[in-house]
Amino acid sequence: MLATKKKQAVIKKHQKHEKDTGSSQVQVAILSTQIDELAKHLKKHKKDNHSRRGLIKMVADRRTHLKYLMRKDKAAYDEIMKKMELA
Repeated sequence: MLATKKKQAVIKKHQKHEKDTGSSQVQVAILSTQIDELAKHLKKHKKDNHSRRGLIKMVADRRTHLKYLMRKDKAAYDEIMKKMELA
C-alpha cells in the first residue's frame, strides 16, 4: 500500500483540476506506483503468492483504465503513457 503522503503527491502530479482524485489518469498513476512498490516487494519475497495475485489484479485494472482512456481521449492516453514511462 502507498503511504498517504506519497499517494497525495502522485494525485497532485496527475490531476486535471484541484479536486480531481478519481479520473482515469490519476487512477493509472496510482496503480502504476503501487505496482512498482509491490514488484519490489515480490523480488525480495519470491514465495508471497497472495501479494502476487494482488499485483496481477492491479495490472489488469490499470490495463482496463488505459483501454478506456485510449477509446475516450487519445491525447490523455498518450500523455499518461509518456509521464509514467509505460511504453
